[in-house]
Amino acid sequence: MAKPAPPVLDDVPGRGHSLARRYERGVRIDPHVHDWAQVLYAVSGVMWVEIEREALVVPPQRAVWLPPGTTHSILMMSAVEMRNLYLHGQNIGHLSRQGEVFEVNGLLRELITTIAQREQEGDDGYLEVAYQLAALELARAARYSLRIRLPDATDRRLEGLCRAVIANPSVDISFEQHATSVGASVRTLARLFTRQLGLGFAEWRRQVQLAIAVSKLAEGQSVSSVARSLGFLPSSFSDMFRRELGVAPSDFRPASTLGVSDDEPDMAVRNSKASV
Repeated sequence: MAKPAPPVLDDVPGRGHSLARRYERGVRIDPHVHDWAQVLYAVSGVMWVEIEREALVVPPQRAVWLPPGTTHSILMMSAVEMRNLYLHGQNIGHLSRQGEVFEVNGLLRELITTIAQREQEGDDGYLEVAYQLAALELARAARYSLRIRLPDATDRRLEGLCRAVIANPSVDISFEQHATSVGASVRTLARLFTRQLGLGFAEWRRQVQLAIAVSKLAEGQSVSSVARSLGFLPSSFSDMFRRELGVAPSDFRPASTLGVSDDEPDMAVRNSKASV
């Protein structure tokens, strides 16, 4: 994995800092912590972000809020154009003290991307106001609740199985096959799933499949190609998607997260070696 090298963050509250980077698909960033709060946002591409014992799949219409001291790691699921904001702890009293995924509307998207550009130009007057407005918009942004619970490191068999599913969530690989690959009985692993994750294997894998499916659809991949990548026939995948998320994958509109009118149903899912 790569080791992070964020901007130099002094202890003066100031207006904030930003970071613009590009990463290739497959780049991993080690678990790390920042002293300042962070807004982790990709203008394009999809990130897999782990916050302690939760995983979040983050397409371009969403970003991650990380309070100071939040341990996190990142996997680039595609090529990613990243734009991050760093905010001093004294300037975020109105914001959540927990890591969250939120939806990025048009104004917030433009603020994040423009701040990164203006910071390179040294436009201090603009930046002071822009950071204040960004912090206000963060407090108003809709939250996104589809999260994947992760096991702790106390049992390598369960952790190994979960990592194998995340790498390949296809239904073509059975629970029995996964159990054999990590050297444990089905009964033992079923008990560990219930105790550590609070749900069974099939339900947990379905959460992984749905999160990855949403990210692929947000990238513009077809329903049939997403279904095949997860081991489903298109019809059975559509049935599962509709049953779990209340909308057919063909009706999923990731662009709706950038602004939906009051009379238009929001199709966004609500239920559910480098530096950074």
